[in-house]
Formats: sequence, C-alpha cells, structure tokens
Amino acid sequence: MDVILTIDQGTTNTKALLVNREGRITHQASSPVEISFPQPGWVEQDPATIWESVVESVNRCLEKAGNVTLLGIGISNQRESALIWDRKSGKPLGPVIVWQCRRTASYCNILREEGLEDKIWEKTGLLIDPLFSASKMRWLLEQLPDGKQRAEKGEICAGTIDSWLLYKLTSGIVHACDVTNASRTQLLNLNGLTWDEQLLDLFEIPAVSLPDILASSRIAGETEGVDGIPDGTPIASMIGDSHAALFGQGGYQSGAVKATYGTGSSIMSPTTGLVLKNRKLATTIAWGIGPDIVYALEGNITSTGATIQWVADLFEMERAGQVADLAAQMDDSEGVYIVPAFAGLGAPHWKEHARGLICGLTRGVTSGHLAKAAVESIAFQVFDVFDLMEQVAESSLDVLLADGGGSRNNSLMQFQADILNRPLMRNNVADISAIGAAYLAGLALGVWNDLDELANLPRDFDRFEPVMSAEMRDRKCKGWQEAVARTLYES
Repeated sequence: MDVILTIDQGTTNTKALLVNREGRITHQASSPVEISFPQPGWVEQDPATIWESVVESVNRCLEKAGNVTLLGIGISNQRESALIWDRKSGKPLGPVIVWQCRRTASYCNILREEGLEDKIWEKTGLLIDPLFSASKMRWLLEQLPDGKQRAEKGEICAGTIDSWLLYKLTSGIVHACDVTNASRTQLLNLNGLTWDEQLLDLFEIPAVSLPDILASSRIAGETEGVDGIPDGTPIASMIGDSHAALFGQGGYQSGAVKATYGTGSSIMSPTTGLVLKNRKLATTIAWGIGPDIVYALEGNITSTGATIQWVADLFEMERAGQVADLAAQMDDSEGVYIVPAFAGLGAPHWKEHARGLICGLTRGVTSGHLAKAAVESIAFQVFDVFDLMEQVAESSLDVLLADGGGSRNNSLMQFQADILNRPLMRNNVADISAIGAAYLAGLALGVWNDLDELANLPRDFDRFEPVMSAEMRDRKCKGWQEAVARTLYES
C-alpha cells in the first residue's frame, strides 16, 4: 500500500498518521509532549523531547502498518513557537518558547510605545503581540552571552517548529521553513515574501540565522539517519496547523471559511489577493504551492476550549466533557453570559488588559446555566470574528467549515449555526490538519495532480442548519455584545 506519512506536531502531543491515495487515514499513533510553566505567563517545552515524541509516534505508527510503501512525508505543526540551536551539533540552546507564552510582553509594549505598530502591520499583516515568533527569538538570543555574535557568524539556527523538524529529519543538512510559518514570525514582508531587513534590525535577529523560505508543497529535503524511516524519503510539505486545517477542509477558494475549535480557536478564510484593510484581523499566507501564494484573513480567539476546562476545574469535574454534557441538559442560559477574557481578548477586540466576567446572575442560576453560558461563549466569539471577516473580505461567507475537538459537541455546533444564521459543515475527520499536510505532500509527489482532484476525494461531513428564530438570535447577540462592552470598559 502506498502511503504518505504525516507528522502533526501539536502543543500537547505529536501524532504520526499514514494517508493513502484515497485521502484516508489508515494508521496512526501519538505521543504526549510535556509543557512547563517556569513563571507566571511563561510557557515552554524541551526541543529534544519534541523530537523524541516525533520519532516515537512515527515508529509506533509504522509498526502498526507493517508492509507499506512510504511515498513521502508531510509536516503540520504548532505555529509561532520558536527555538534556537547550534547549527553544527544540532544541540538546542534554550527551550521552545510556546505560542501561548507572554514573557516578551514588556518588550512588545516598548515597541508600541515607540509607535512602531503601523509600520510592522503594514509589512507583516500582524499587530504587535508576544504571540508571534520574532520577540521570542530575540529573547532566546539575549539569554546567551554571545548569542547575537554567534548568530551573525551563522553558528546558530533560529526557527519555528517546522524548521526544527526538517533540520532533524535531514540530519542537519537543511534549515528551512514554509511560507505559512514564516508569515507568523512577524519578520516576513508579505509583499516581497522575504525576511524584511528593517524588521530583522528592529528585533535584532541576524538574517543568516533564519531558515530559507519554501513553498508549503515542495520537496524540501530527504531523510537521513532517522530511526525507523528509510534514508532518502522526501519531505514534501510543511505547513502551520491552522492553515493545514483549511486546506484539509477543501477551502481553496475565496468565500470559504473554517473555524478550528481547540484550546483557542482560529477562523480563517482565503482571499483573492493580499488584503490589508482591518487591523482587528490578521493577514497571513494560507499556503504556497510552487510559485503560487494564497493569502488569507485570520482571527485568533484566545479562550474557547480553555473556557470549558476552566468551568470543569471550577466545579471540580473529572473531565471537561462533563461541562458539555451538563450544558446540553439546559434549554437556555437564562441570560447568563461568560466573557472568557482570562488573558485579555483576542480577535476582533485585541484588548490584552481586558479581564473576564460573568453577568446576568440571579438567585436561580445553577451550575447548568454557567456550563451553558461557557459553551455559548465559544459560538459568540466565533460569530464576532466571522461577522467582521465577511465585511473585510467583501464576499459572502455562506457556510462555516468546522473542525477540531470542540466541533464534536453537537449542541455547540447547532448553536453556532443558529447564531451565524448560516449552515455549518463539520468535518468528521478528527485530524484534519494532518490530512491537509498530506494533501500538500501528495501534490508535490504527484500522488494528486491538482486542486480539482483533491476536491473530488471523499469527505465525511455532518451538516447543521440554523433553526433559531430571528427574535431569539437578536436577543442573545445583543446580550453578548452588552457583556463584552462591560469587559472592555475602562474606568
């Protein structure tokens, strides 16, 4: 059996999956990845542990499959997380600073105070925020006594997770990343698609330390010396996980829009060209196939699944799924709203100093009402981004494509369709990012010829139609907007 191996390196685990010529997952395995929190607001991982989880999950997956022909490898990865390592030895020179980490917040505040936000946004399509990789790389180089000097000599590699995995898979021969990961560093000029010299100077990151920028679908290198994988196996795709999900959903054209429901959520829609109109939405690169670049608008919501976990912890539940079960028993939240600004609000508000609230409490409110409000807060936040995205894109977004762990919640999906007043199509493949990476690898390997052939591959969806009355929808949305306004109020 001919298969593509996809490595899906996420924040909490690494998955290895085999995808056949019909676009179906045949075998898979996963390994957990530990996260540490050395200080409040700091989030990091061990680069060596991430690599070990890749090798372990790949070997377990291939052992399950037995006799298969490995055509090539695709990579889907957690975005914005950054690390540095010694170019010659491959030894990590610090931790992976995870995308959630806020350790560079004070530096980002300095950049804002210096009035640099306009300049950075015009070049990168991104607002200044610790989320993105550039300030993380700067921090890592500063921790070494001679970090910048060594980086200027080319002795240090700085990169995102895809570049780290490619380096390890090729035994240190290739240091490169794909355009989607590059677009989330805050160092890529979206117009020239090159590392921007002014931004490199601003963040004090030597260009020679950074990876080459490649298309998402392209032979980036060949494996060498990796346990369990034959030498010479082509690495045929690399792409950030959210972008991979949109590609795996088949959202190739302008007007498509997907929401990935995870710890946070990403709403992304491809555009017909580079759109820099509204700073409340990020402009990014959806993917690159050969010389062809597809741009996208994206809204990142900080807390969706994390809100459910918070309620579970609050009520000392054994698992977060119990919150969804409790919420499903309730007909209505009875006017209770939770605005989960635990670490500020992301898109479309971008208020990092906002703090969460619960409003609409009465003596009759129960744990069930709070659980219902928590679930509904996810749909309201997606609606806020969706509504703005439709305005900025200037095209009708007729159907929402849904994926991710939260999309398994039928009640949430129905409520989402109701609030959007749009049909919602839930992809029933749990690992849609891995599928997207496999599709892109297959294009580079000639397994599939073009997007039309990919579009005709079998897909399994559940469809949710809006059924809520306009009066009820308007009342609920108005209550949500009033709750958010209270959160954003500054005395």
